[in-house]
Amino acid sequence: MKKPLSIFLKRAGIVLALAGVVYSCKKDASRPPVTQDAAKPADLPPVTAKPLSTLQLVWSDEFNGTSVDGSKWNIDVGNPNVNNEKEYYQASNITETGGNLVITARQQSVGGQAYTSGKMETSGKFSQTYGRIEARIKLPMVTGTWPAFWMLGNNIGSVGWPNCGEIDIMEHVNTTNTILGTMHWNGGSGHVQYGSSTTTTPGDYHIYAVEWDTNSIRWYVDNTLYVTGNIQNNINNTGAFHLPFYIITNLAIGGDLPGNTIDNGSLPTTMMIDYVRVYNIINSSGPPIGQTITLKGNNNDYVSGENGTMAMNCNRPTAQAWEQFLVVDAGNGKVELQSMSKYVSSENGLQAITCNRTAPQGWEQFTWVSNADGTISLQGSNGKFVSSENGAQAMTCTRATASAWEEFRVNQ
Repeated sequence: MKKPLSIFLKRAGIVLALAGVVYSCKKDASRPPVTQDAAKPADLPPVTAKPLSTLQLVWSDEFNGTSVDGSKWNIDVGNPNVNNEKEYYQASNITETGGNLVITARQQSVGGQAYTSGKMETSGKFSQTYGRIEARIKLPMVTGTWPAFWMLGNNIGSVGWPNCGEIDIMEHVNTTNTILGTMHWNGGSGHVQYGSSTTTTPGDYHIYAVEWDTNSIRWYVDNTLYVTGNIQNNINNTGAFHLPFYIITNLAIGGDLPGNTIDNGSLPTTMMIDYVRVYNIINSSGPPIGQTITLKGNNNDYVSGENGTMAMNCNRPTAQAWEQFLVVDAGNGKVELQSMSKYVSSENGLQAITCNRTAPQGWEQFTWVSNADGTISLQGSNGKFVSSENGAQAMTCTRATASAWEEFRVNQ
């Protein structure tokens, strides 16, 4: 089932820079085989925090029709002649049914290749500079498959690859649970790349996205950030990423990244895309209503709801389910924070804060304060601020003013 489409969505958009492991390379007729070039994460310094933002839809395909929308997509034909891939792309391997775009890979000899599959792109029909680009996708889990959702610079025809730049929003190979996110460009002396990976359940539907602005490109799976690439001020010759890019999706068979051991017994197999959506990112200062966020204290640890079994703490080095909070509009400019179906309570400052309320009332409502440095503070109905207590003890809502321990970074 499709997730409902909202034209305006709220989310938190704080930037961070992560060191990553470089894994992948992509598919285009002008590019060489896969290499393990590194963009040296140390050369990608942290960028400054940006304000909270609003997402405004500018383009989408919900795939609710019966055939591919030719006003939005081009369908590629043939083998790309790169990366030792074994597929022949053709239109008959792409269908639109049941609210999904379905790309089917088959063991079928066409055009000198042993396999057929599908690839389509928006070149000449739609491109975007900056914004959020996302798709909800269910991937095949078959040895030898290489599905991808990615972008290339519009100027590839005139400057070639890698000068045009490439943004791999999602790549997956074989039967692993690993998702790859990578950027490729000419670092000044040839191809370089930077990226990282995360794990999920690729055989289920997930939302794969990048958020891209003048400072950075940030990769997400289900709204969880896992790597950031710095493009601020064209650092490391990243000027290509300040120009328009077009969207591509395909299902390759074989090649340098997955290898050429192909499980023929599991073919045909499919890559299913529920939707592709593109948003402009509009800066705002309000809370990200309706979004699930994490909160990181000044001690660089995450706030935990502790599953409602004890007082809340700010001492988690990584964010998992107990460290995620849904931001709920409480009205009158206030918010409620919900984790594991329970609400955070200030306890009116009389004891350490908890996350165990089944129904929100006054003590469970907070004023969201946006600070000048990009952090936020939370002020309880008692007029006092929530404090991380620097992770040394349970969190409280007793501070008359907000200083370092009362400041939190969102989605870092």
